Amino acid sequence: MFSKILIANRGEIACRVIKTARKMGIATVAVYSEADRDALHVKMADEAVAIGPAPSSQSYLSIDAILKAIRNTGADAVHPGYGFLSENPVFAQALEREGVVFLGPPVGAIEAMGDKITSKKLAAEAGVSTVPGHMGLIEDADEAATISASIGYPVMIKASAGGGGKGMRIAWDDEEARDGFRASKSEAKNSFGDDRIFIEKFVEQPRHIEIQVLGDQHGNIVYLGERECSIQRRNQKVIEEAPSPFLDAGTRKAMGEQAVALAKAVGYFSAGTVEFIVDGNRNFYFLEMNTRLQVEHPVTELVTGLDLVEQMIRVAAGEKLSFGQDDVKLNGWAIESRLYAEDPYRNFLPSTGRLSRYRPPTEGGLTDGTIIRNDTGVYEGGEISIYYDPMIAKLCSWGEDRASAIAAMARALNDFEVEGVGNNLPFLSAVMDHARFQDGRLTTAFIAEEFPDGFHGVTPDAAAAKRLAAVAGFINHKVQARAGEISGTIGYHRRVIGSDWVVSFGDMAYPVSIELQTGGGIVVGFNDGALFAVESNWKPGMTHAVFMVNGDEIGIKTELSGAAIRLRWSGIDLAVNVREPRVAELASLMPKKLPPDTSKMLLCPMPGVITSIRVKEGDQIEFGQALATVEAMKMENVLKAEKKTVVKRIAATLGQSLAVNELIMEFE
Repeated sequence: MFSKILIANRGEIACRVIKTARKMGIATVAVYSEADRDALHVKMADEAVAIGPAPSSQSYLSIDAILKAIRNTGADAVHPGYGFLSENPVFAQALEREGVVFLGPPVGAIEAMGDKITSKKLAAEAGVSTVPGHMGLIEDADEAATISASIGYPVMIKASAGGGGKGMRIAWDDEEARDGFRASKSEAKNSFGDDRIFIEKFVEQPRHIEIQVLGDQHGNIVYLGERECSIQRRNQKVIEEAPSPFLDAGTRKAMGEQAVALAKAVGYFSAGTVEFIVDGNRNFYFLEMNTRLQVEHPVTELVTGLDLVEQMIRVAAGEKLSFGQDDVKLNGWAIESRLYAEDPYRNFLPSTGRLSRYRPPTEGGLTDGTIIRNDTGVYEGGEISIYYDPMIAKLCSWGEDRASAIAAMARALNDFEVEGVGNNLPFLSAVMDHARFQDGRLTTAFIAEEFPDGFHGVTPDAAAAKRLAAVAGFINHKVQARAGEISGTIGYHRRVIGSDWVVSFGDMAYPVSIELQTGGGIVVGFNDGALFAVESNWKPGMTHAVFMVNGDEIGIKTELSGAAIRLRWSGIDLAVNVREPRVAELASLMPKKLPPDTSKMLLCPMPGVITSIRVKEGDQIEFGQALATVEAMKMENVLKAEKKTVVKRIAATLGQSLAVNELIMEFE
């Protein structure tokens, strides 16, 4: 067995590998860029080595820098994690020359499967079902449009060396094929240093389902069930689960056997994933094989009881698998939610900054029999950088069945506190409560179909509105009682707290009566006769608390913001006012403050760099016309005109770094 493993990666996956290595008694070495000097993986490892400046091309992608770190620390094995150099055959070969073991598959398998064009040809030869498409090289945008038309729209334009949703576009006509080809080619070159593009038929009503395979160096290969990864945004997975709510036993077996056949065809060992697209009739087609550990591997671990990182280490050390295919059993259900530093209210644009608050939910086995797991690489006070992937954490839940896993995830999301950067917690909560998700009626178009105009928060239904109004009444009573106690201690008469109040938010206003109960709880009565008994340990200053509302336990994020009480729960975000009746009457007469008019401005929607400006001052522009491109976290975002107008002034310059809402151009 190895004595010291260097992790050629960062963030949560580096921390994940360190945990398993520590459990196995293996020392670990972390590498870090200047931007990651204070990162969590650096603090967790036994040793840490600086490898270069913040840009990944000068640090985490620098083979020379990592080889130097290996030599200086005496590491005898390297785990590449995912991304960066994990599927780089040149890196694997360099390690082999150094006499250092690569904790992954053989170089030949990486080369064969790393090129999407080659991998599809090999898959077809191995008897794996593949999507119709053009696997040859494409010279220019016009040829891309011609090929796309011959395949039949819609088509998927993909980078040959792509991954993580980068270099991928869907085209529905010739114009989109040309634009998609150019964008994918540019994005692929910037992200992978390889701008080759191929085109394949886009399967409508598709599900993205992948098979986890694991093999040793003695010819034994098994599949460990499937993961449903259909909840995606911009081709980036957001929520995954194992098993799939769609597959039957026969389809699972057929997909698993094809995945194993492909792995055997390329002499594969270690952990790997074969990805398929599945249509509504359970026909499945090969997409690609990822020759590394997947981001979503924890859900497979939760339903199989296996530690995939440990298996990778043991396989690399020459050990045989200790089990066969018949020993693989899927137990219960697991769900993973990817918590990203992105603003769901601004079309999920990346967010950067310092985590002023980071309080994950309690991990481990819970009293109801469910399990919560949180894989993360950040901590409170740490910074989300512009240089790397915006993932904050991978929150996982396990239950005996899908319904209990969803319920556990919903509770954990409500208990997860993240402040300081925009994040997608409210959106993830909204998905957990969505009827279509709960029913398992998923496709890769789920987000686009269910949130066509973007995410604007969840509007509470009548029951949720009253429940939250009752919680606000409880909080207000505690605040008033505390103020009364203070007034009594400084020589004034103790304030008398009235029983009649008006709870309002948005266009809703609820006159309520509040009755104090023995033990500190209250009963909130509404005009229609509804009664809500509320108990909690909440005190002023608490940012999260558990409230018992008519016997139901709910975790709510709370904040006293001026005269308002901010409540966040299950994707709902309310600023609630609790006022005495006369004050509420007067407040209703106050004019509402209108937001500033930005209709004649193009503002930068995220922190990023202007990589192109496609118009000039004085140009007449049409609706939907591309105006500028902003690059953030290696993703290109094309900003388009929202109406027909004329460019009055261009304020930004090519290559300029802009903050959120900084002016790019003005219109007449």
